[in-house]
Amino acid sequence: MALIKEKERKQLDVIMSVLKNDVKIINFSQEFECAICKMTRELFEEVAGLSDKISMEVRDFVKDAELVRQYNIDKIPATVLVGDRDYGIRFYGVPAGYEFTTLIEDILLISSRNSGLSADVLAELAKVDQPVHIQVMIYPTCPYCALAVRMAHRFAFANDNIVSDMVELTEFPHLALKYHVHGVPKVVINEKTFIDGLPTEDDFVRAILRSIGK
Repeated sequence: MALIKEKERKQLDVIMSVLKNDVKIINFSQEFECAICKMTRELFEEVAGLSDKISMEVRDFVKDAELVRQYNIDKIPATVLVGDRDYGIRFYGVPAGYEFTTLIEDILLISSRNSGLSADVLAELAKVDQPVHIQVMIYPTCPYCALAVRMAHRFAFANDNIVSDMVELTEFPHLALKYHVHGVPKVVINEKTFIDGLPTEDDFVRAILRSIGK
């Protein structure tokens, strides 16, 4: 049974008709798929079928160890979106609920090759000159989580030093314990800087710079 309903598919056909540049989906799963891995793969396969500008490949978390290292994948299901290069945009878990809109917006973002960020924000992000790893802890029923993930993914798109993960806590509950998540979204930057709730763009950028001592 299709995960994307017919009514949504018709709307998405219109949205995807504006894609300019190619987008590749790289999904990491395993030979004997867990239920969530299967659902994630099937959802992305349906999305890839919406446009000839979108391609998809499925990789094995164990057998494709070199690619796993290249993209620094540490758990599955994991999905990477790339364009002419890797923009540091990651999904851990199923981008369902409000996060499905994030997925579609990320595809539009990568295809357009334009972050859509203001000149002031881009100037601040240009100060990021060392690796930054952002994890946005979410639940798919949280609308504010989707906004936080979109910001994080745009920041990663704008600066090659930044990698931003959506982490769906239903599938990775141990991370909720590790980071003492009592509400979502919760943003974890370089394992040492934390934001509870939805930050403003300016606050988010300041937290990124603070995490690298700037």
